[in-house]
Amino acid sequence: LEGKRILVTGIITDSSIAFHIAKVAQEAGAELVLTGFDRMKLIQRIADRLPEKAPLLELDVQNEEHLASLADRVTEVIGEGNKLDGVVHSIGYMPQTGMGINPFFDAPYEDVAKGIHISAYSYASLAKALLPIMNSGGGIVGMDFDPTRAMPAYNWMTVAKSALESVNRFVAREAGKYGVRSNLVAAGPIRTLA
Repeated sequence: LEGKRILVTGIITDSSIAFHIAKVAQEAGAELVLTGFDRMKLIQRIADRLPEKAPLLELDVQNEEHLASLADRVTEVIGEGNKLDGVVHSIGYMPQTGMGINPFFDAPYEDVAKGIHISAYSYASLAKALLPIMNSGGGIVGMDFDPTRAMPAYNWMTVAKSALESVNRFVAREAGKYGVRSNLVAAGPIRTLA
């Protein structure tokens, strides 16, 4: 990954999948741009544990202004004329009403909709925002979890992951016009904050 520029979303703790992706990418020579949401001071402290300093940009994937300005903000930190080679979407969220011991049928629509927006729709939003500043031959990668089984306690997040798989197929179709790949990685059960 020497000299490659990669944007990584979703670093929350140093046990998050995104943190370890960022760490390995830096160790392989990649230059990173990180995004975080809400607790920016905490996320900055976590990002400071990476082998190399990386710029941290605020990104709320539900905020249209954040998405509309993202390409310009990334260009500002990687330098005019430079482009991204990769994007890692490691964003997932489902309110507690849609997961855990809560009954599947009791989750309010508003909570489910928010979870699907953040966990699935945002994959397309992120791709749309960043494809214009990606190099041909680059890739977008998202984090998946096998949604083919009704997993205990995963409830509506399983539905969101099914949606993500469908969204990925359409993102791949659109990204292909830019010479960019789009793939999901199903990591399996890993103990993270999610």
